[in-house]
Amino acid sequence: MTDLPIRDELRGVEPYGAPQLDVPVCLNVNENPFPPSEQLVADAARAVAHTVRGLNRYPDREATTLRERLAGYLDRESGVALRTEQVWAANGSNEIMLQILQAFGGPGRTALSFAPTYSMYPEYARDTSTRWVVGRRDDDFSIDAETALKAVAEHQPSVILIASPNNPTGTAVPLDTVTALHEATDGMVVVDEAYTEFRRDGVPSALTLLADHPRLIVARTMSKAFAFAGARVGYAAASEQVIDVLRVVRLPYHLSAVTQAVAVVALEHAAELQARVAQLREERDALAAWLRGIGLEVADSDANFVLFGRFADRHAVWRSLLDHGVLIRETGPDGWLRVSVGTPEETTAFREALVEVLKEHT
Repeated sequence: MTDLPIRDELRGVEPYGAPQLDVPVCLNVNENPFPPSEQLVADAARAVAHTVRGLNRYPDREATTLRERLAGYLDRESGVALRTEQVWAANGSNEIMLQILQAFGGPGRTALSFAPTYSMYPEYARDTSTRWVVGRRDDDFSIDAETALKAVAEHQPSVILIASPNNPTGTAVPLDTVTALHEATDGMVVVDEAYTEFRRDGVPSALTLLADHPRLIVARTMSKAFAFAGARVGYAAASEQVIDVLRVVRLPYHLSAVTQAVAVVALEHAAELQARVAQLREERDALAAWLRGIGLEVADSDANFVLFGRFADRHAVWRSLLDHGVLIRETGPDGWLRVSVGTPEETTAFREALVEVLKEHT
């Protein structure tokens, strides 16, 4: 690789990715542990069969039907009415974020976020030749508004990336902070709500700010709440003008006809899927309480995972859990580990394994 004429910033860089290991309990990549229902599978199969008959033709490059259904879903889920033209869909929220930086970042421009946060953000910046600047979160993983505003004044970012709930900590960002950041910059403010369906009662979505904040983009995904990680569907909500800019940088026919078809079917099953989300929220809260009960620190989470610690040697704990057949994620600040919320059986297996591991490491 180093003998090839690649960009200097790519030399020696390993591709992004969590460990993919064949173990009994996989709780490391924040997937929804419940597969689609048999009814959803049957409905999707019919939609795919219908779509395959027309695969000699290119898909709808605007994904109009899917965007219309996404707008309807957001209205029901967050109480925010959006026009179809205010929603954009792409190949996972990863492509949404990359398109945002293609459109609003680039050479001579800066993207700002606050660590610890999603580890792909600096890679999006690198891949679009956008300067990457990272501020710090407080010890409780919240963003201090005054500190954040100082970072904005110093670096004058073209794009501010805020994950809420944050990955890997699960921390939600108050909307007052989002508003303050929007007012402090002429750039774009992006709120990444990949996990927002798992937020606790009373935590609002940044969608409620869209009408009065023209440079705000809210990014979401169907990977988590819709148990659709394998389908690769992400989407964004913003002003129609912002969506038109994203349409400029998109690749032609970037979302396959099959993907669009099955995503529309999943949205028709949203109520059924939301019931699973409610169950996972309860499991998360119970897991967080249990971890605290055995003497560990736990970050408050509005996502489908829990960050917990602190360990003098977190890698040793991670390795021992793996030896017990449980794979979680070694990520975030030193001393902390992250576990995804699984099925009740998977959570039980994790608890039993962790009890044994803590005996080994105390």
